[in-house]
Formats: sequence, structure tokens, C-alpha cells
Amino acid sequence: MAKERGAEPSDIVLSVKGVRKKISRKWIIDDVTFDVKEGEIFGFLGPNGAGKTTTIRMLVDLIRPTEGTITVCGYNVNRNPEKALQYVGSIVENPEVYTYLTGWENLQHFARMQPGVDEQRIAEVVDIVRLDQRIHDKVSTYSLGMRQRLGIAQALLGRPRLLILDEPTNGLDPKGIKELREFIRKLAEGGLAVFVSSHLLSEIQLLCDRVAIISKGRVLAVGGVDELVARNSPYVLWDLAPVPAARSILEEHAGIRLLGLDEVTLDDSVIAGMGGGSVITAMDEALIPETVAAMVAAGVAVNAVHKINPTLEQLFLKLTEGESID
Repeated sequence: MAKERGAEPSDIVLSVKGVRKKISRKWIIDDVTFDVKEGEIFGFLGPNGAGKTTTIRMLVDLIRPTEGTITVCGYNVNRNPEKALQYVGSIVENPEVYTYLTGWENLQHFARMQPGVDEQRIAEVVDIVRLDQRIHDKVSTYSLGMRQRLGIAQALLGRPRLLILDEPTNGLDPKGIKELREFIRKLAEGGLAVFVSSHLLSEIQLLCDRVAIISKGRVLAVGGVDELVARNSPYVLWDLAPVPAARSILEEHAGIRLLGLDEVTLDDSVIAGMGGGSVITAMDEALIPETVAAMVAAGVAVNAVHKINPTLEQLFLKLTEGESID
């Protein structure tokens, strides 16, 4: 992942400060604050109705905030939109392309709307998104992943410093998602700031350097992915027999805490595999060997021990109190 940078103003491409939005006397966005730095991939996560789309529309000046400021490269998006948005490339919802034209013709069409974009620049973005083998074919023959890359090429025509992608992996198969992830990472390594809204939490964990989690119009957490995930302690799942004797051993150890299912956030696949002898603990993994030895010495059968590492999904569910994600 990209190295964490300091918060010097020169590093910050997008700055969102105290943004609020009221519609029909109701605050639907309330005090959203975060920064996006050059060369990083920033994830924006939230359950259905959290305010992600409304926030994105304010970022690109489609709607205006009631309060707060949004700046891109130091320019206020609302006061000076032409200056600010010249640094922004975006795909909000689906890429807008003409399927009856070739990929090249689509890019020529959009290039005419932007000053300073010539045929050489079109060729550059085609190379960046790796569409050179198919760029002269009609878009109607493109796969969904190729159309997504053509949309990104369109967004890159004006040499932006910030790329905003709304649900970029929607509808892609696992291979397409992996390819897009690698492609976005290369863009960030070239210095581009990338803002990604997505409902695929596992992909965000693999892709992003930092994330903001939003719920009910408020940002609940902002930070590095590893930093935020570390807020959730790992669990150790035991398969033991007999359980009463095993629980007694675990309860007597000062460094081990027994947990109930209502205290943890586990993936469905983990819960499905739990049997009658399953016990969940919060403990340092360094204690596992001595605990196993104590179990064996007491005649307790240790059938399996699983360390369950924390995930962004677990943190998300905890912060949003289990709200569904869109």
C-alpha cells in the first residue's frame, strides 16, 4: 500500500470540512470531515441511506452543502467550481459511453469538451487503461470490465489529480475485480488521489490505504485500514470436549476472556462451522500453546483451534450496529 504521508497542505488533494446538508428541514449529512492525499486510495463506506451518494454529489458540485467547505487542490468547489473541478475526474454510478461508437470515438467525443486534450492524450489514457488492443472496436462488443476501464480513461483525459469512482466493481466477476484493483493501485502509485465508494468491504480492505465509515449522515471513523481493523481484537475459536471442564480452565486464566455469540461479529461461514463444542475467547495468540497444554493435562480433547483475524467488515458492523450495506 502507499506510504502514509504527513498532513501537509501540499499533500492534500481533497479536503472536506464540517459538511452538512439539509433537505426538507432534515439534516441528511451532518458534520462530514476527511482529507484525501495524493497517491492514496481512500475508501468511503456506509450502509444503505447513509449519505454516500449525497456526499459524492457535493464533491463534484452537483448539489451544494448547507454548511461546511469542500476544496480540491486548495480551490473551493462551491465558490470556484471551474478551478476546483479541473483537477477532478469522476465516474458517478455507471460510465456514460456510446455503445454504437468505438472506444476511440467515445474518447474523441469527450475530448472535444475539454481544452488541451489532443489525440496524443487520448493515446496516453488508452495505454494507461490497457485498452490498446480493443480501442477501435465498438463498445457494444466490450465486456463490463472493459467498459469500466473506458470510463476511467474518459475521466483521466483532463489529467486530474483526484479520481472519484462510485461503486467501480459493481457487476464485475472476481477476475475483473482483481484486474481493476491492480489497475487502481497503479494509478495511485503514479501520484493520483483515488476516492472509492464501494459496498464490497473485503475489496476495500484489500484496495484502500485509508477509509471513512459513514452512517446516518455522520462519519463514524476515519483512518488507515490496518489501524481501524486493529481496533477489533482477534478471536480464538476452540472446539473442545468436554466443554464444562474446558470452560473452567479458560475462566481461571487472567489473560483469557470467554465471549458469547452476542459479543462478537463473526462471518456467516465461521458461525455455520461451529459445533456444540465451540468456545470463543478473546486472548493473545501467544497464550494458545500453554492453554492447549493445560487442556491436554486436564484430559480435555482439543479438536481444533482457530485464530480469527479482525476484518473491516467486523468493524463496519460494530460501528453501524449491524446496518445493512447497499
